[in-house]
Amino acid sequence: MGGNKLLFTDLETERLLLKSIALDDKGFILSQFSNDTINRYLFDAEPMTSLDDATELINFYMQPEPRLQHRWVIVSKSEKEKIGTCGFHCWNQKDRSVEVGYDLCEAFWGKGYMTEAMKEIISFARNWMGVREIRACIYLDNSKSIILAERLGFIFSGTCHQAFRDKDYLHNNYSLHLD
Repeated sequence: MGGNKLLFTDLETERLLLKSIALDDKGFILSQFSNDTINRYLFDAEPMTSLDDATELINFYMQPEPRLQHRWVIVSKSEKEKIGTCGFHCWNQKDRSVEVGYDLCEAFWGKGYMTEAMKEIISFARNWMGVREIRACIYLDNSKSIILAERLGFIFSGTCHQAFRDKDYLHNNYSLHLD
């Protein structure tokens, strides 16, 4: 009778709504991923320049379930404003591991919003996805992201090189074990 229940749903914290990314977010996604401050440490794609770029990213995260990635748009309840995104990609169900990514508008840095959002999606990964390890790959100079990861219990697990625009960028790998 009832259809398949979707795994990925909207989440809520005390101050935030984590809403599943949707096509009506393309203006925000474009502004977020064309912003030089946000893109300063993202060495995996060119900054966005069009709504088509935003639509392509959204469509990647909106593929029909079951899928191996999901992104939430972080909305401040009090401001009723989209302030960032967070989510998972490269979910390896066999190894029960996943990679995490997150970004936040600069005006909202230092207020604990990303810590709050990350705690919620870490709980989601543990309780609903059955994940045992969450990995983060963070550029060496991204000290705020490194501090956040370490505050959440992520442990340094090595380094890796990311090639972007014919340059090599050293990144730290972090792991959070949920066992």
